[in-house]
Amino acid sequence: MDGIINVYKERGFTSFDVVAKLRGILRERRIGHTGTLDPDAQGVLPVCIGSATKACELLLDKEKEYEAVLLFGVETDTQDITGKVLRRQDVTVGKEEACEALRSFLGTYEQVPPMYSALKVNGKKLYELAREGKTVERAPRLVTIYSIEILEAFADEWAEKTIRFRVSCSKGTYIRTLCEDVGKKLGCGGCMKSLKRTRVSSFLEEDAHTLAQIEEICAAGRLAEILMPTDRLFLHYPALTMRKGADGSLYNGNKLEPGDVIMCGDSIGEKTEKRPENGVAAACGQENAWFRVYDSAGRFLALYRYDETQNIYRSVKMFLPREMPR
Repeated sequence: MDGIINVYKERGFTSFDVVAKLRGILRERRIGHTGTLDPDAQGVLPVCIGSATKACELLLDKEKEYEAVLLFGVETDTQDITGKVLRRQDVTVGKEEACEALRSFLGTYEQVPPMYSALKVNGKKLYELAREGKTVERAPRLVTIYSIEILEAFADEWAEKTIRFRVSCSKGTYIRTLCEDVGKKLGCGGCMKSLKRTRVSSFLEEDAHTLAQIEEICAAGRLAEILMPTDRLFLHYPALTMRKGADGSLYNGNKLEPGDVIMCGDSIGEKTEKRPENGVAAACGQENAWFRVYDSAGRFLALYRYDETQNIYRSVKMFLPREMPR
């Protein structure tokens, strides 16, 4: 059982709850999630199973997309509506001014992580310090907002002033901090009212399954329908297949010589009898190009990078199953 399941995390569950429940459903201990979602948030949470858990850290770096609602006129200690209200202010700004303020955060900016977060300071999580009533200085971090789409703004002039928007951003971006930053820029304050993650890299909301659905699918013996092979994460890298007799070097994570491998075609594991030799850097456009590597039986087992100076391939990440393939 090695691969990735696109889980739809529902409100009320922590990311760790999802992992714990999946361990019971799948009867598999090696399970890891690819980036936390707050308990009151919902949406896409890719979960890695078996040897695919080694890909968790690689998915953390991927672009993410969210749908959120920004509520103006309210500031809380958690930067969302679940927290203690610190201030309430009248909202005198207009719709266009508010939308323009949100759009002004497009691009890269320095964002100060919230106190209610899992980041650690001196070995202690910030939210633990926050619950003790402590506030510590946090260094700002560069984050990137790739796109912002306004979905609805100030829909009812007599109701609370909100903007519902879709945002695509880099790793490490806190959407609730973005909401507070927009409110501060306008001078009226703001916090996040709701959050849904709609995409993590190529994992989409419409393809995600709730825990109840996964349990039903698993009980019906149809888990293979939703368990994505690990190599699907890396289709943007060229593929190499080991020549027969050279698999041992791959199984042991050793360096690979150009003569050990065959370049692959567009289809996974499709061999084209072509030795990479010194043409790899030119074919891939750069030194240190990464490759997904399959054994001679067509099983994906590793990511390697090409070392142009030595004309060899070096191991980056191994995805060997519990029992070594033979």
